[in-house]
Amino acid sequence: MADPQSRIAISTWSLHRLLGATYPHDLTTDAVSDGEDTYGEGEESLLGLPSILANHGYRRLEIVSFHLRSRDPVYLGELRDQLQVAGVTLQTLLIDAGDMSDPLDGARDTRWIAGWLEVANELGAENARIIAGKQPFTAENLDRSVQGFRHLLSANAGAPLRLVTENWFDLLATPEAVHRLLDRLDGQVGLLADFGNWTGPDKYAGLKSIFSRAELCHAKADFKGGRMDEADYGLCVAAAEEAGYEGPYTLIFDADHTHEWSGLAEERDFILSRLA
Repeated sequence: MADPQSRIAISTWSLHRLLGATYPHDLTTDAVSDGEDTYGEGEESLLGLPSILANHGYRRLEIVSFHLRSRDPVYLGELRDQLQVAGVTLQTLLIDAGDMSDPLDGARDTRWIAGWLEVANELGAENARIIAGKQPFTAENLDRSVQGFRHLLSANAGAPLRLVTENWFDLLATPEAVHRLLDRLDGQVGLLADFGNWTGPDKYAGLKSIFSRAELCHAKADFKGGRMDEADYGLCVAAAEEAGYEGPYTLIFDADHTHEWSGLAEERDFILSRLA
């Protein structure tokens, strides 16, 4: 990705107000639940989003699984067609539920996640992001997560879809835990590193450590009082670049004010200024 512009992507989470509806997950079934106007009525459907993104100059998209209103092959085909027509690459399907490290429901959740890998493949996604686990980091919980990933890798064998995980929730709350999981999986699972999931005085050193292995990034800025915290955002971008990160930056806008497009443009322009 030599062209800095090609290193910018958008997540549907950043446009949750524009979309309005979500389809909450029930891990006991593969069916998609009835929609809820979680963020209001919304102004646009997911099918219409690719052309809108292209009109704003964005060519890479990540879709959160709870934004899909159906897993019907016809609907998925329509969405894939809209992405192709707009010239927008589906970078990642973010599978936003499940806990493979859970001692009671881990096997069930792993099977549920495997079903979403089929959706990601039908959509032509490059990657599928999977939660490694929500349980505290222990040897037993790590083992369950590793076993879950191995099951998913077997289920996805032969497909071009790349499986990745994220420095998110309790199991991967430290750089050491991230490295241990990835080492156990021998490079078969990639890493999506998120700016916003860690806090504290060791945040930037921790990010720099894991960005040495990252293939994707959630570039979330902190907006307070409507203003972006440029100091924090700059240190996050620097941690990634100094670690040799060369992948895309997926803009995550999650502020109280409703100006999504201007907030995303501010994040994009800041990152591009650092990559220039």
